[in-house]
Amino acid sequence: MASLGDIGVSAFINILSAFAFLLAFALLRLQPVNGRVYFPKWYITGGRRSPRHTGNFVGRVVNLNLKTYLTFLNWMPEALRMSESELIDHAGLDSAVFLRIFLLGLKIFIPITILTILVLVPINVSGGTLFFLRKELVVSDIDKLSISNIRPKSQKFWAHLSMAYLFTIWTCYMLYKEYDRVAFMRLHYLASRQRRVDQFTVVVRNVPHVSGHSISQSVDHFFQTNHPNHYLGHQAVYNANKFAKLVKQRERLQNWLDYNQLKYERNPEKRPTRKTGFLGLWGERVDSIEFYKQKMKDLDKRMALERQTILKDPKSIMPVAFVSFNSRWGAAVCAQTQQSKNPTLWLTNWAPEPRDVYWRNLAIPFMSLSIRKLVISISLFALVFFYMIPIAFVQSLANLEGLERVAPWIRPVIELKIIKSFLQGFLPGLALKIFMYILPTILKIMSKVEGHLSISTIERSTAAKYYYFMLVNVFLGSIVTGTAFEQLDSFLHQSPTQIPRTIGVSIPMKATFFITYIMVDGWAGIASEILRLKKLVIFHLKNMFLVKTERDKEKAMDPGSVKLSETLPTLQLYFLLGIVYAVVTPILLPFILVFFGFAYLVYRHQIINVYNQQYESVAAFWPHVHNRIIASLLISHLLLMGLLSTKKAANSTPLLVVLPILTLWFHKYCKSRFEPAFRRYPLEEAMAKDTAERASEPDLNLKSYLADAYLHPIFRSYEEMELLEVRVDKNQPHMTTHQ
Repeated sequence: MASLGDIGVSAFINILSAFAFLLAFALLRLQPVNGRVYFPKWYITGGRRSPRHTGNFVGRVVNLNLKTYLTFLNWMPEALRMSESELIDHAGLDSAVFLRIFLLGLKIFIPITILTILVLVPINVSGGTLFFLRKELVVSDIDKLSISNIRPKSQKFWAHLSMAYLFTIWTCYMLYKEYDRVAFMRLHYLASRQRRVDQFTVVVRNVPHVSGHSISQSVDHFFQTNHPNHYLGHQAVYNANKFAKLVKQRERLQNWLDYNQLKYERNPEKRPTRKTGFLGLWGERVDSIEFYKQKMKDLDKRMALERQTILKDPKSIMPVAFVSFNSRWGAAVCAQTQQSKNPTLWLTNWAPEPRDVYWRNLAIPFMSLSIRKLVISISLFALVFFYMIPIAFVQSLANLEGLERVAPWIRPVIELKIIKSFLQGFLPGLALKIFMYILPTILKIMSKVEGHLSISTIERSTAAKYYYFMLVNVFLGSIVTGTAFEQLDSFLHQSPTQIPRTIGVSIPMKATFFITYIMVDGWAGIASEILRLKKLVIFHLKNMFLVKTERDKEKAMDPGSVKLSETLPTLQLYFLLGIVYAVVTPILLPFILVFFGFAYLVYRHQIINVYNQQYESVAAFWPHVHNRIIASLLISHLLLMGLLSTKKAANSTPLLVVLPILTLWFHKYCKSRFEPAFRRYPLEEAMAKDTAERASEPDLNLKSYLADAYLHPIFRSYEEMELLEVRVDKNQPHMTTHQ
C-alpha cells in the first residue's frame, strides 16, 4: 500500500515531467520552423503564413527576438482571452461544448472539495479505528483520512450521510443548469448558422427491391408519391469499397513517385533505382521514377474499368439513398416519421453532414446490422474480461505488501526504499496508462464493424465502449483485484462473517492507486498533449524527405482533433472518481481539481491553435456526458450503502435508499425535458428558418446547392471524375455519366 512518501515521490515525478513538457512546449512554439505543428489551425484558416516569405534563412528556422523568450508563458492568458461566442465561430459548437465539460467539473467539485476538507477530513481523522485493527490488514496514512477510520456504529456517519445528500443535490442542480444551457446553445446554433446541406437531406435505408425497377427508380417513385410538395431529388449510393482501395493504392504510388522525383532533384547526377521484386528486395534493377509512373498508368486503367463497372452494374447500387427536400420543414417531417406500414422498410433519419459520413458502412446490408451488433457485444464482453489479467498485474505492483505475503521470495528485491517508492508511487499508474493506450484503436475498429453511418456516431459508440471498459476494469477491477491481493492473507485467517467487513473497509484504500493514476494521466499526460512530440518529429521527417511545395507542407501538417472517443470516457472516469470518493476519501478531490483546471487550459489552447475538427455534430454527445455522470451518482450511492453496512451504521444506511430513487427521477425528468433537442429538430424552428430564408433569398436555387453534396469523395479525388455529374432532379435524380 502506497504511503504518503510514495505519493510524494509520484507527485514529484509527475510535476517535474509536466513542467519539463510545458517548458519544452513554451520554447518550441516560439520557433518559426515549428509553426505548422503548434499553430496549424491558423494556417488552415489563413491567419498565419509560412515563415519562408519573410526574413533570412536563420530567421525562418530560429526565433532571434530575445524579448519573446521573456514572455514564453503568454500562451496561458492567450488561451483564455477568446470568448465563447468567438470560439464557436472559430472552432465550432462541438469544441466549445467539449470545453464546458471541464468547467462543469470545476463547478461541481470546487464547493464539494472545500466542504469535505473542512468537515469530513477532521471527522475521519478523529475516528482512530485503523490504529486498533489487526496488523494483518494493510492500511496506509491516506486511509486514516478516509471513512475507514470511523468506528463502527459511530454517530459520525450522520455527517457522511448529510454530505452525500448535499453533494447529490448540488451535482444534479449543476447538471440541470448545464443541460439547459447546452440545449439552448444547440438550438441557437442551428437557428443562427448559415444553411447546411444536411438540414435538407435525409438518409433512407432498407429500400425494398421492386421487380423491374432500379433502386433509384424506386426511391424516386416513393418520395414523389408520399412527399410530392417537398421532394427535390436523391443521390444513389454505390458500393465503391473496392474502388476506394484502388484510390488508396494510387495515393501510395504517388507518394513514392514524389519521393523519388524529389530525390532526383536534389541529386540530378544520379537517378534513383529499385528492384522490381517484392518490397524492392529482389528482381531486375530499374529506374524508380519510370517504375512508379508505369505502375500508376496501369492502375489508372484498372480504376477506369472499375469505375465503369460500378456505374453500369445495377447490383452496385445499394438499397440506401440520400434524399433531398426543398425545405427544412419537409426534411424534418420525413426524418422524424415512419414512412411505411412495414416498420422495417424505408427507414429514414437525418443525414450526417457530408464530411461526417462514413462511406464504407453505407454498403452494409441493413439486415446484417443486428448480427454485427450481437457479435461485437459478445466480443466486447470477452475483451473486457481478457484485460482483467494485465489490470490484476498492475494492481499487484500497487499493493506490494499484500503480494509479499503470497510470494515472500520477492521481498529482498522490492524492499529497497527507492525501488519500493517507485513501484508503488509511479509505476502502477504508468503501466495502466500504457495498457489503456492501444485500447481505443481496438474499440474504434469494433464500432466501425457495427455499421454506423457517421464518424461522429462511431466516435460516440467507441466512447461508450471505452467508458464501460474503464468502469469495469479501471474502477471496479482495481478495487476488487486490489482488495483480493491486499486482504488475501487476512481472508485465510478469519471467520467468514468478518470477510464483508474487511472488503467494506478496504474499498477506500484504493484511493492511493487512483491518486497516482490521476497524476500520471491527468497531469503529465495532459502536459504531453500540448507538447505534441510525436507530431513534431513526424512533421520534420516529412519536411526533410517529402515536402517540396507549400501544398506538400499543408499535407504534412497534421492538426488532429479532439478525440471524443478517448477524452470523453477519461473525463467520465474522473467524474466517477470524484463523486464516489467525495464522501469516502475526500483527500482525492484536490488532485481531480488540478486535472480539470489544467486540462481546461491545455485543451482550450489546442482548440484555438491546433485542432481542426473533422465534423460538426452540434453537441450531439452531451446527453451521453449527462447520463454517465448520473450513473456515477448511482454507483456512489450503492457503494456508500455497502460501505456503511459493513460499519454497522443501521440508523443512517436505510436513508441512503432515497438518494438513488431521487437521482433516477431527476434523470427521467431531464431526459424528457432536454434530450428531444438532441434527437429531433422542432418543426416550428424549421418553418421559421425556411420562411426567413425565402424572404432574404427568394432566388435561391437549392437544386444546384445540393447537387453533388453527397457524391462519394473517392469520385471527387480521382482526376478524371470531372466526367461525372450528379443531377439532383425530380426527373433524373441519380448519378449519370456522359460518354
